[in-house]
Amino acid sequence: MAEKDNPAAEGSFLSHLLELRNRVLYALIGVGAVFGVLVFFANEIYVLVARPLLQAMPQGAGMIATEIASPFLAPIKLTLILSFVAAAPLVLYQLWAFVAPGLYRHERRLVLPLLVSSTLLFYGGMAFAYFVVFPVVFQFFVSTAPPGITVMTDIKAYLDFVLSMFLAFGIAFEVPVALVLLTRMGAINPERLAQQRPYVVLWVFIIAAVLTPPDVFSQIFLAIPMLLLFEVGLFIARRVRPSPGEAAHRELTQAQMQAEFEKHDRDLSGKN
Repeated sequence: MAEKDNPAAEGSFLSHLLELRNRVLYALIGVGAVFGVLVFFANEIYVLVARPLLQAMPQGAGMIATEIASPFLAPIKLTLILSFVAAAPLVLYQLWAFVAPGLYRHERRLVLPLLVSSTLLFYGGMAFAYFVVFPVVFQFFVSTAPPGITVMTDIKAYLDFVLSMFLAFGIAFEVPVALVLLTRMGAINPERLAQQRPYVVLWVFIIAAVLTPPDVFSQIFLAIPMLLLFEVGLFIARRVRPSPGEAAHRELTQAQMQAEFEKHDRDLSGKN
């Protein structure tokens, strides 16, 4: 009965669904366009990603494929994931365009820089893993092989390994963004968190041990950047923490909130 008495609410809900559909469609088109370009270089892309391991292998050694379809599917899978990563700015922009009308004015000023910085930090984590961690870790693994054992890694297993490492380092590099968000939400206190630094160090090394292979090099290479980024995030969080009266001052009245939503609905109706 409530929906029948309030057709405007139903129309608003449908307009939001249409807007979400359009934003998702734009994001998928962007990812598909990048994939359509990169798929012609799938094999070259895989060789580039495999270069740290290939350079660590003995002369004449190479990678193998233990499944019939692996030589075709592994490069395609890598290219598809790389396409999504490369199109991440477009995907995040579509997300921003969808949620921005429903945010407070001060939240809009905060969210956009966080989206940009989180994207750059994720890229930075992947680059750090590729250029710094992989050469050392692979050289260590190859050099510790028993005598008479030739290291010949399966291309599918290698892809799963590097993707998990890219994801681990990419997420780990998001520490400053997480600290800023939690501080703005009032969930953490930067000063109190700084006093608990020894516990933070302990948990960072535990997380690094869980996310990385069972070797000391990759654990240290993940833990040290996380600790440095923790200090950076703590430094920024102290400066973006809202003052005691800031939250109350920035809150919109009920009438202002209703006006914001009505304006967003009119914009959506004009687009459709």
